[in-house]
Amino acid sequence: MAPMAVALILGWWLVTTSRAQQLPRPSLSLHPSQRVSLGDNVTLRCHLPRLASRIQLCQDQRLTSCMDKYEMQDVADFYITTKREHAGTYRCQYQVQKPLQTSEKSDPMELVVTDLSFPPPGISLSPGGHVGTGTNITIRCWNKDYGATFLLHKDGCSAAFQRQHPDEGGMATFTLFQVTPTDNGTYRCSYLIKGYFPLLSSPLGDNVTLEVTPTSAHPGAAVESHRNLVVAVAGGCAVAFVFIPLLIIFFLLTTRRCQRLRDKRHGAPPRRPEDVQLQGQCLGQAIPNPNLPFRPQTQLGNPSPCPLGAHRTLSPMWLNPTSCASPNPADGNI
Repeated sequence: MAPMAVALILGWWLVTTSRAQQLPRPSLSLHPSQRVSLGDNVTLRCHLPRLASRIQLCQDQRLTSCMDKYEMQDVADFYITTKREHAGTYRCQYQVQKPLQTSEKSDPMELVVTDLSFPPPGISLSPGGHVGTGTNITIRCWNKDYGATFLLHKDGCSAAFQRQHPDEGGMATFTLFQVTPTDNGTYRCSYLIKGYFPLLSSPLGDNVTLEVTPTSAHPGAAVESHRNLVVAVAGGCAVAFVFIPLLIIFFLLTTRRCQRLRDKRHGAPPRRPEDVQLQGQCLGQAIPNPNLPFRPQTQLGNPSPCPLGAHRTLSPMWLNPTSCASPNPADGNI
């Protein structure tokens, strides 16, 4: 068990150390970046994240030998006067001495070389002229004899816009879906030549111009919106016509019931507790508590329930509300 644990710990340590010491990758750029013809001078520039003792540039297709530079920092430039065999994909990597390590390769960079001795391809645009936003556009390019892969270019873009293999008749079809005004521009085609050199290209062919005009809202949209508004208003009115009469009927019934309770005020008292409560609410007066003893109303002209000359005294709540005391001669009020 112990040897297995030691082996696991050692393996984890080696992986961690390897990752910690892994060199960052370089990057590669091409100058000029487009339309390089046979005989042109180009520069492949390897960007280095640190001082390197050795920098190497290689072609994936191995049609040319790798090139080396030594003791460089920041960038390493490789100069090429293009020939057919230089057309291909390139990557660079570097090496440091202390400790001796080699970085991973950079991302690939394609060097497409144009051979002007080959005929340019044909091109067509459908539909032509001005088109509205949302239209699907078809661009066709053709060359039956030499085209292996067709490239669609848009003026102002350094890289090919799209790539497409041709059919048996040597025609490639490019489709632009749901175009917008941002797709406006001039388009051309070229093709990669069949044969041993994978990135040897024909010259650009004739151009076609795409013009996309913004389309206004659909005419039926305003009508449909107006129709929806009318339906909403009609629905609201229908609800109001039903609800308002019900509200009026409820109000009338409530008023009528209150009126009946007012009419019974001088007659027999209501027998139902809910009628008593409703009567109090309608008349705006307090409801007598049946749990308290009945207190008779005083007679007009004698507001006190006590005989003349007597006065009221406080009594406990469970006795009569008031009690009368006889007049005291000492008070002088006889």
